Amino acid sequence: MNHQPIHITPQATVMILAAGRGERMRPLTDMCPKPMLVVRGKPLIEWHIEALALQGNQDMLVNTAWLGSQIEQGLQDGSQFKTHIQYSREGVDFGRALETAGGIIRALPLLADTFWLVAGDVFAPDFVFSKAAYNAFASSDMQAHLWLVPNPEHNPKGDFGLDGKGLALNLPKESDEPKWTYSTIGLYKKSFFEMSKTGIPAGNPHGVKAALAPLLRAAMDKRLVTAEVYTGDWTDVGTPERLRELNNF
Repeated sequence: MNHQPIHITPQATVMILAAGRGERMRPLTDMCPKPMLVVRGKPLIEWHIEALALQGNQDMLVNTAWLGSQIEQGLQDGSQFKTHIQYSREGVDFGRALETAGGIIRALPLLADTFWLVAGDVFAPDFVFSKAAYNAFASSDMQAHLWLVPNPEHNPKGDFGLDGKGLALNLPKESDEPKWTYSTIGLYKKSFFEMSKTGIPAGNPHGVKAALAPLLRAAMDKRLVTAEVYTGDWTDVGTPERLRELNNF
């Protein structure tokens, strides 16, 4: 009797956010999804994939919505990068992107207990997605660890504070304490997104939209989020002007 082999899909230790419409990048994103825009010779998202793979992060998940088929055509199964890429197709399943937390919860059954999260539309060519950082966070009691960057011109007031012990702080808008900008690079525990905290069941079967920032602020208030400052090259490629500046370096 012949038995077909059982293929078990590995749980992804990386999620790359690539579902957004990229309104501020129009008209460039009318025909091309923002993560596939070319920066210094290759699609923006490939910089992350190659940097992640270089540190041994091989099982990845990419969520898609706007022009998602183009992302899949470009990346395929990831074998060209010596990785394995799965897709969470929000556009196919719901006809729209589910925002950051909604998209993560949709993909949650495919994610490992600890995973890297990075936006596909930031350029951070020197960032190291180190296994040591992953392991240290995985063995900690924290729910999230963020990399913060000096505030760019388009976000002068920053997002979060940082205390001397490395805890991220949910500071009020009127606070005079220094704030940093969330780089959209972080490490998260799957338990950060459990239903008791989000009100949305794993897999997000109804396609509920949900933002990430309120969840982060709530976890910071419980002292469950750490952070560190990253001072390397970093750009939120949010406008055609920023893209041109990167390509005219």
